Amino acid sequence: PAQIMFCTLNTHKVDMDKLLGAQIGLEDFIFAHIKGKRKEVEVLKSDDMLGLTVTDNGAGCAFIKRIKEGSLMDQIKIICVGDHIESINGKDVSDCRHYEVAKMLKDLEKGQMFKLQLIEPRKAFEEIEPRSTGGTLTAAKISRGRETLRLRTKGPATVEEMPSEVEEKAIKKVDELLETYMGIRDIELAATMVEAGRDKKNPDEFAVALDETLGDFAFPDEFVFDVWGAIGDAKQGRLE
Repeated sequence: PAQIMFCTLNTHKVDMDKLLGAQIGLEDFIFAHIKGKRKEVEVLKSDDMLGLTVTDNGAGCAFIKRIKEGSLMDQIKIICVGDHIESINGKDVSDCRHYEVAKMLKDLEKGQMFKLQLIEPRKAFEEIEPRSTGGTLTAAKISRGRETLRLRTKGPATVEEMPSEVEEKAIKKVDELLETYMGIRDIELAATMVEAGRDKKNPDEFAVALDETLGDFAFPDEFVFDVWGAIGDAKQGRLE
């Protein structure tokens, strides 16, 4: 298990749109991507924004989910989507959560060189074709009105109803806000935040609920307010 960097659903490729999230459909096939070749790179931080979006597997393995086109990191071809960030300037971050790694990268001083040690996913299935759709359940049946296995970073897995269409839209928007404010992507975290706001009447109640369940993240007030607004927009049908 310690060798697993992340998992994808129904594809062997390093496809960040197919990452294993908090929910698994009845016929989903899971591919585990394990650690491969190590590599080291020195980078001059010539811009405030590196252009990286970081996520993790929930067990202390932060990896690159997105590289912004035209950004500083996009110009360094040795750095790839799917790479695990093992250390920053010699500091081991292999047990750090994604938001901690994202903050370390953001806090690096502009104009200075820094060193990254990365581990790329092992490429062992290049010749395998994508899994064909089979069975009797359609994708629509899996994703609407069915129970799902919900995985949580803390606590046991549970079987529960899929999120409603409104909640799915809210979760997607909150995930985008996480990237904007914190440089991370985490569908499970976004779902937890939407759940926390489900029965709250105002942003103050919502902020208290977030502190109780996700206090380690120390979300800025502006971010919390925008998340509350996104949940309200979803309820009012203002999100696409």
